[in-house]
Amino acid sequence: MTNQPKRDDSLDTYLVGGAVRDRLLGLVVVERDWVVVGATAEQLTKLGYRSVGKDFPVFLHPRTQEEYALARTERKSGQGHRGFICDANEAVTLEQDLARRDLTINAIAQDSDGNLIDPYGGLDDLQAKLLRHVSAAFAEDPLRILRVARFMARFAHLGFRVAAETMALMQDMVDHGDLRELTPERVFMECEKALKAPTPGAFFELLQTLGAHRDLWPELSDFSHLARLSEITDQPEYRYAALFLNIPADVTKARSKALKAPNRYTELALQVSQGYATWLTLANLNAEDILGFFTQLDAFRRHERFNQFMAVSALLATSTEAQQRNSETLLARWQQLHQACTSVSASELPAGLQGPAISQAMRALQLSRIKAVLAELIAH
Repeated sequence: MTNQPKRDDSLDTYLVGGAVRDRLLGLVVVERDWVVVGATAEQLTKLGYRSVGKDFPVFLHPRTQEEYALARTERKSGQGHRGFICDANEAVTLEQDLARRDLTINAIAQDSDGNLIDPYGGLDDLQAKLLRHVSAAFAEDPLRILRVARFMARFAHLGFRVAAETMALMQDMVDHGDLRELTPERVFMECEKALKAPTPGAFFELLQTLGAHRDLWPELSDFSHLARLSEITDQPEYRYAALFLNIPADVTKARSKALKAPNRYTELALQVSQGYATWLTLANLNAEDILGFFTQLDAFRRHERFNQFMAVSALLATSTEAQQRNSETLLARWQQLHQACTSVSASELPAGLQGPAISQAMRALQLSRIKAVLAELIAH
């Protein structure tokens, strides 16, 4: 049994949700959530639990800091992900609390003796590797479509699939335009979690199958680069950039802005959309082209970001062993050229230069260093 914190015997507590599901799947349990049945907020406060819930009563255990929520029901009261009225009175049962959850595999509870409570068939669905909604109330929250897609990103490699009836329900929701109720921040939050999962392509592919991409990211349709990159790296920023490999820079910028993606995602995606094709064609570039490329990508001021661009470009160019060798060679040459330019120092400039003459002299030195490297590469 999962170790349970020592608790006051007056509290009827159950381990719920992902902790139960992941243990049954043999996965590492990262965090544990608990439901308290038949109690009040006042009782928990007196026992030292600290209230942290804004929309519903959630408390932190005084010793473990794990989350304990009062059993509750939810009633739809408006549009969107947060349009619900919660009822957390003492009469709410465990089964009623589990009924409000999205999928049957997330609606399994475990009591203090290790016994499983499974009123909605979650254990059978775990065995069958099915993602199935608990009830028709699933349709009240459009965010659940993205959650199902995210669970596919996490569990597709284990053989999971979405139940036909759940696909049909989600299709109705998409066709009704329910996804338009979600905020960009919430959409990107689910997207980011999917990008950190083992098979992020499954997230985007499921949403595309439903036609949800038309409301979320209509420009994106080719996820092959993401799938290939995901086999090599688990860096979410790299994976995000792969989505925009063949997308124009202005479209990449606009979509990232609409999603309110953090700068670290947007900037790398922009560099990939602007520079990857050029990065591949080093053999066709002269010194002026190379210096212009570095300038375009702000390679001299944003060293870390440019290094990330080179790393993701090298990974994107790799799919076979031969291509990997070529990619590593190309990466090394670009790094050599970049180092040659950044090694130029103001102390090397003639004395007495002012204004534009300084930048012109720096540029001339950088070009000479690039030409020297190119000559060396040709010689070898």
